[in-house]
Amino acid sequence: MPKTAEVRSDIGHTDPKRWTALVFIALAQLMVVLDATIVNIALPHAQTDLHISDANKQWVITAYALAFGGLLLFGGRIGDLWGRKRAFVIGLLGFAAASAVGGAAGNEAMLLTSRAAQGLFGALLAPAALSLLAVTFTDAKERAKAFGIFGAIAGGGGAVGLLLGGFLTEYLNWRWTFFVNIPFAIIAALGAFFVIREPAGGRNRSPLDVPGVVLSTLGLVSLVYGFTRAASDGWSDPVTIGLFVATVVLLAAFALVESKVKAPLLPLRVVTNRNRAGIYMSLGLAIIGMFGLFLFLTYYLQVVQGYSSVKTGFAFLPMVAAMVTGSTQVGARLMNRVPARLLMGPGFALAAVGMLLLTRLEVGSPYASVILPGMVLLGLGMGTAFMPAMSLATHGIEPRDAGVASAMVNTSQQVGGAIGTALLNTIAASATTAYVAGHTLAAAAGGNQKLFQAQALVHGYTSAIWWAVGILVVASAIALTFINAGRPGASKVSSSETQGADGDEDELRIPVAMH
Repeated sequence: MPKTAEVRSDIGHTDPKRWTALVFIALAQLMVVLDATIVNIALPHAQTDLHISDANKQWVITAYALAFGGLLLFGGRIGDLWGRKRAFVIGLLGFAAASAVGGAAGNEAMLLTSRAAQGLFGALLAPAALSLLAVTFTDAKERAKAFGIFGAIAGGGGAVGLLLGGFLTEYLNWRWTFFVNIPFAIIAALGAFFVIREPAGGRNRSPLDVPGVVLSTLGLVSLVYGFTRAASDGWSDPVTIGLFVATVVLLAAFALVESKVKAPLLPLRVVTNRNRAGIYMSLGLAIIGMFGLFLFLTYYLQVVQGYSSVKTGFAFLPMVAAMVTGSTQVGARLMNRVPARLLMGPGFALAAVGMLLLTRLEVGSPYASVILPGMVLLGLGMGTAFMPAMSLATHGIEPRDAGVASAMVNTSQQVGGAIGTALLNTIAASATTAYVAGHTLAAAAGGNQKLFQAQALVHGYTSAIWWAVGILVVASAIALTFINAGRPGASKVSSSETQGADGDEDELRIPVAMH
C-alpha cells in the first residue's frame, strides 16, 4: 500500500510543540468565527456614525460573507502551494490590517472595503488553521482532544461574538469590534511563526488551476449572494433567480473542469469519498439550523423581551458552555471508542430536540424554563457532533490535499450560514405577515397593538424554528446513513469496511499506518 507508507513518512513524526501550537491555531479560529457575529451587534451604531443607508447596511455583513465563502477553496489551495504555516501567518497579518482599516473607517466605502478584505484573508487563514491541526496531531487520543477544543471554538465562537460585541459596543465604541481583532491576530501570528512547524512533504506544488479558481469563486459568490438577495428582495426576484441559475451553471462547469485537468483545484477524490461527502452535507445543514437560531433568539431577546446587548450575550453563554462540554467531554472521549456516525447522528438529533423545545416560545416565555433547556440541549448536541465531523473530514487525507479538504469544511459552514440566515429569515417574515393579515380584526378589537406586534414576530420566529428542527433531523439522517468509517483510532479494519464506495478503502486504511 504505497499511499499508506507516504502518509506515514510525511506526518508520522510527533511535534514536541504541538499543544503550544494548538493555542495559537485555536486563537486564530476564535477570531475568524466570532467576527461573523461580533459586527452584527455593532452595525446599528456604525450605520448611524457613517451615514450608511438601510439599503446598504446589509453589505457590511454580505461583503465579508461573499469574500470568505467565495475564496475558501482558492485559499485552501494557496495554503497547499505556499505551505500552511506561511498561509496562516499571512492570513493573520492581513486580517489584522483589514480590521485596523475597518475600525478607523471614516466612510461607508472604507468600511465595506475592509470587510471584504477581512473575508479574503479569512479565506486564506481558516483552511490553513484546520489543515495545520490535522497534520500536527497524528496520535488518535491526542487528535480527539485537539479537535474537541477546535470544534468547541468553531461552534461556540459565534455566541462569544454576540457577548463580546455587546460589551464593546455598550461600554466602548462600535469601532472596537474591529480593533479587538488586532491583538488576537498579532499574538497568533507571532506564536505561529516561532512555534508551528511546517509539515515535511505536505506542499502541493502542482500548477495553479486558474479556470477552477475562477469558476469556483464565481459559483460560490453567486450562491451566497443569491441567498442573501433572497432574504432582502424575495425568492421570485429576477436577480435572485438569475443568481441561482448562474450558480448551477458555474458549479457544473467547475465539476467538469476538475474532472479533466491534471492538477485540479479541488481533486474530486476529496468530495466523492462517501465519508467526507456525508460530513460536508450534514455539517452544512446543521449550520443552517444553528445560524437561524442565533438570528431569531437575538431578535427575540432584544426586541420582544427587551434585553440589552450585554444581557443578550450572557443569555447565550449556557449554550456555549454546553457546546464546549459536548465537544471536549463527550465527543473527544468517545471518538476513539465508537464510529463517528454514532456521535454525529445522535448529536444532531439531540440538537433537533433542543430546537424543538424552542418552538414553545411565546411573548412572555421565562428564560429558565423555556429558553435555557433548549439552548443547553442544542449546545450539547452540536458540540458532540462537530468534533468528530471536523476530525474525520481531514482524517486519512493525503498531506497534499489537506488544505483543500479543510477548505471544504469551512465552505460548508460559510454557505450553510448564508443559506440559514436567508432561508429562515424569509420564512419568519412570511409567517409574521400571514399572522398579521389573519388577525387584524382581533387586534383592532383588543386594542393592544404593541402586544399584537410582538405576538406576530414570535409566531414568525417559531415557524422558522420548526423548519430548523426538520433541517437538523435531515442532518442527523445523512450522518447516520452516509458516514460509514470505523473508529478513527481503530487499528484493525474489517474486510467489509474496506470495500466501501468511492475511495472509502484509502480512508479506512490510512489511520492504521498512523500508529
